Amino acid sequence: MYCEIKAKGGGTTLPSFEDFRRNAPQVQALLLKRPAQRLGIEIPKPAANAMAPTADDEHRSQPEPETAVPETSPTPAGMDNCVLKGKVILCSGRIYRLATNQPNSALGEGVLGESNTLALESFSGGLNDEAAVRRYLSNAYDRYIAKMVEIGLGGATMSFTRFYNSFHRHETEGVDFAERMESTFRYLKEDKQNLAVSGRLTDELPKRIQECAWAGRAVIVCDDVATNWVYVRAD
Repeated sequence: MYCEIKAKGGGTTLPSFEDFRRNAPQVQALLLKRPAQRLGIEIPKPAANAMAPTADDEHRSQPEPETAVPETSPTPAGMDNCVLKGKVILCSGRIYRLATNQPNSALGEGVLGESNTLALESFSGGLNDEAAVRRYLSNAYDRYIAKMVEIGLGGATMSFTRFYNSFHRHETEGVDFAERMESTFRYLKEDKQNLAVSGRLTDELPKRIQECAWAGRAVIVCDDVATNWVYVRAD
């Protein structure tokens, strides 16, 4: 459908196909809805158990294998005092609940407006400096997750592994990763104003606390690369 819209000249506001395909099905539907409507193309509702492409799918579709992230979590340490209980994680007496996609009526005032930006800093180091890359991406990923929760898409985020690989792909090609992410964030805000999303993409839940890591002081992210789960502290 992405290709059909592009072929008909209606995809000028869409991200690149590689960026597009790394999003969860509901986010893909958000991005396609407006140009599809202008062309009279019907967007099918994503299946409840639809999944974003797996790491194996991405590897097969690429002429070169992607850079492997050393670990699949932004900050793997610090989960020793946490217990995973399905839709809840308990950490030292604090409760973290699974974030779901939210209707616009439940969002903060103005969060879908132009003034709410992702505002990631551009990377200024060397791509071969793995320590600098990881520091940059850990901070950038924390902000990305917080902003996706803020606009009601906490149930449709990308894993840190995909975030990491997307960064390397763009920067290697001379594309500013921060600017590209800002564009995608803008598209999501614009389209979410007109498209309802269901709470979750899948009924699956993380199986082990070892799949989880901190993404800021009040957020825990769990992933098995193919699926991402965000847990937010219940204050």
